[in-house]
Amino acid sequence: MKSFINPFLLITILFIACNDKSNIKEVEIFKKNTSSIYQTKNDSAPVIYVAVSNMISPMETFNLYKDVMDYISKKIDIHIEFKQRKTYQEVNDLLIDHKLDFAFICTGAYMQLKSKYPIEILAVPVVEGKPYYNAYVIANEESNINNLSDLKGKSFAFTDPLSNTGYEYINQLLKDNGTSPEKFFSKTIFTYAHDYSIQAVKRKIVDGATVDGLVYEYLKHFQPDKVEKIKIVHKSKPFGIPPFVVQKDLNKEIKEKLKKVMLNMHLDAEGRNILNKIMIDKFIEADDSLYK
Repeated sequence: MKSFINPFLLITILFIACNDKSNIKEVEIFKKNTSSIYQTKNDSAPVIYVAVSNMISPMETFNLYKDVMDYISKKIDIHIEFKQRKTYQEVNDLLIDHKLDFAFICTGAYMQLKSKYPIEILAVPVVEGKPYYNAYVIANEESNINNLSDLKGKSFAFTDPLSNTGYEYINQLLKDNGTSPEKFFSKTIFTYAHDYSIQAVKRKIVDGATVDGLVYEYLKHFQPDKVEKIKIVHKSKPFGIPPFVVQKDLNKEIKEKLKKVMLNMHLDAEGRNILNKIMIDKFIEADDSLYK
């Protein structure tokens, strides 16, 4: 039986205080915003809009990427406003509705979007020398689950229906073996953030989960208590890493400025320090060949 519940639903709308000296303006997370794209603020300073898909919890995502956007904003001298949403589909919809200039989206969400909308890759992260990542299937250390087969008849957490590592990989793997999540697991839930899925396993809300390996390794490095009592029982093959995408018809000058700043971010001390905090080596150019 599939249950679309979030055990951590208490976090629904987050308000972050704004520093008056910052070029970043934070908007209310998950609030519908109908502002048109690439506006000007006070008839002078241009404004562009960005969203970062919630690969970890909304507040964690915002806090991690605020410094990146603040840095970019300062370098290109353009205000950047966040338009966060709960699900990957909602972020895709903002792009389709032309309410975002650029976004950091999941690989699965990108694959779905590019098939029907003129979006292009601005840059991709390199982590530990590679523009790739893996799905991790996890279980509680106190369980007798040691491989994928042991999860048959167990409860399981997915992240988002458009998540590559948090849903699509396992869904396809089961399909290739003649079954499906509904048949293989006793119950499934969607948590809408990879760290929520990890906590669901840690707290024994579910028996297992599939999560983004980058998120797992980030937590292991910076917040090791969040992955205590967690074991990895399966790792996927490498996939092309989640990309930063941009509207194809975005002002060419703005687009080139964004790309230049991102590709050179690791070359100065401030940019390198910000990237180190999110465990990214640098950004590089890429195209669809990375995602075949």
